Amino acid sequence: MTHEFTLWAPDADRVDLLLGARPEEADAARVPMERGEGGWWAATADPAPHDGRYAFAVDGGTAVPDPRSRHQPDGVHAPSRLVDTDAFAWSDDAWTGVPMERAAVYELHVGTFTPEGTFAAAAERLDHLVDLGITVVELMPVAAFPGRHGWGYDGVAPYAVHDAYGGPTGLAAFVDAAHAAGLAVWLDVVYNHLGPSGNYLSQAGPYFTDRHHTPWGDAVNLDGPGSDEVRAYLLDNTAMWLQDYHLDGLRLDAVHALHDERAVHLLEELAALADEIAARTGIPRSLVAESDRNDPATVSRRGPGGAGGLGLHGQWADDVHHALHVLLTGEAQGYYADFADPGAIPAVLGRTPFFHDGTFSSFRERAHGRPVDLEVTEPWRFVASLQTHDQIGNRAVGDRIHHGIPAGRHAVGAALLLTAPWTPMLFMGEEWAASTPWQYFTDHEEEWLAQSIREGRQAEFAEHGWAGQVPDPQDAGTVAASTLDWSEVGDDEHARMLDLYRTLLRWRAATPAAARGTTASVVREDDGRGGEILTVERPGVVVVARLGGEGTVERDVPAGEVLATFPPGDPGDGGVLRLGPDSVVVTR
Repeated sequence: MTHEFTLWAPDADRVDLLLGARPEEADAARVPMERGEGGWWAATADPAPHDGRYAFAVDGGTAVPDPRSRHQPDGVHAPSRLVDTDAFAWSDDAWTGVPMERAAVYELHVGTFTPEGTFAAAAERLDHLVDLGITVVELMPVAAFPGRHGWGYDGVAPYAVHDAYGGPTGLAAFVDAAHAAGLAVWLDVVYNHLGPSGNYLSQAGPYFTDRHHTPWGDAVNLDGPGSDEVRAYLLDNTAMWLQDYHLDGLRLDAVHALHDERAVHLLEELAALADEIAARTGIPRSLVAESDRNDPATVSRRGPGGAGGLGLHGQWADDVHHALHVLLTGEAQGYYADFADPGAIPAVLGRTPFFHDGTFSSFRERAHGRPVDLEVTEPWRFVASLQTHDQIGNRAVGDRIHHGIPAGRHAVGAALLLTAPWTPMLFMGEEWAASTPWQYFTDHEEEWLAQSIREGRQAEFAEHGWAGQVPDPQDAGTVAASTLDWSEVGDDEHARMLDLYRTLLRWRAATPAAARGTTASVVREDDGRGGEILTVERPGVVVVARLGGEGTVERDVPAGEVLATFPPGDPGDGGVLRLGPDSVVVTR
């Protein structure tokens, strides 16, 4: 059966389609392509004798993969392979989706979620997430990247699904299984840059620009000559994930690095596209931005004639994480310094997701952010966390927040997060206080690149006094150490934490109004025994936490039924609440 192959290469004088060219083949069938309008080249050929594998040669150069490749079965440097997404087997016709306001998110890295590191193995653990009270699984990037192991943020084939995880059919089967279990699936996508190894886009067309820069590589060309097709490339990619793979949403990586000087920003176009697909299918589609700007306009609704905001459905609120991290750990170096302010916790738990809402940021040495009106922009549009892949993996040894604090402090953090009005997001294993770290790992075949990464991370962490402790990202043992150990879930110490998370997530799902109250009274006071009492009261729920201290202190029991305690047990009687060091009681 013939197939029409196309490639956008506006500056090329000749383009050849190469059929076959698997790594073990010496030659490929060469078919000259014809130039059409707008710099598009086309050729019709039968790929069947070549197992669907193909590549392109521009102006007599070496074979390069298709920029819109759906599958790179032999790696990112090898030929592409055709995928018929219409042939995926789906059973989710009755799926109605999960609206953003009901999201309880679980961030998951496919390669280390299970020992097998595949979509199929991850699907076998979905019952755990359902029982926990999760409603949305957020997959870290699965676009094809070099080697077998990696975080995925150095992906170079945005349309292809990483083969080691199970490829395109594996992802489709995972989404179908998640929908059958009642779980929505979001995917983390990277549109602001491509990785350094296997990036062949610039050989085809002006996908990148030197007018802007990102910390990770060349910036994508969103507003220069040829940028119409580059924007279409990203918009079509979003449509593919939401339609062909039935995904319920996307997390957009570091959107502040999407440099776009056009009147209509790419993010606004992406949001409009997602809304159109949602309206047509009747299934909510959520686009959630990771943004460093602290700007509520990111999620403010679009209006006619350019009024309003960009219209994305959610954004990460890192200030909530930072304030909780400082409260629980006492760490106050680098960008954490401002969050040692006693007012940080009352701010992010009581009135705003942005502690920096126009205030001075000492880390940036300038004013930062903009105020949020929660009567206009709903609190559930802000995704908050106790720990994320970044906040763990970018520490020298990948230690999780609970590795350096008592279990009771971890419980305090969980209670504060899960009773706050923001949409909560957990990082895999957090719910049972996993003993495994989560470290930075790569699998580059170029030794110069691997060594550059090693030296760069050693130098970066030496500034924090962590020299000599950084695991080798290229060592297979780093991946193994970062893989969840599911055998510990039932152990007493882990089971107690899991029960707390499960209780609070189920309460949150059953009482959405209480979980999303926009006002709170937050009081911090000395306990008189070397510790601190933190009381957070919002409509429908009260959290009383004690951090540190010696012995037991007594406080009046808040009116209402006790929902959860940590350590587990009777929090008190006779109207008196007894709190040991690092403990928490939640009442409703």
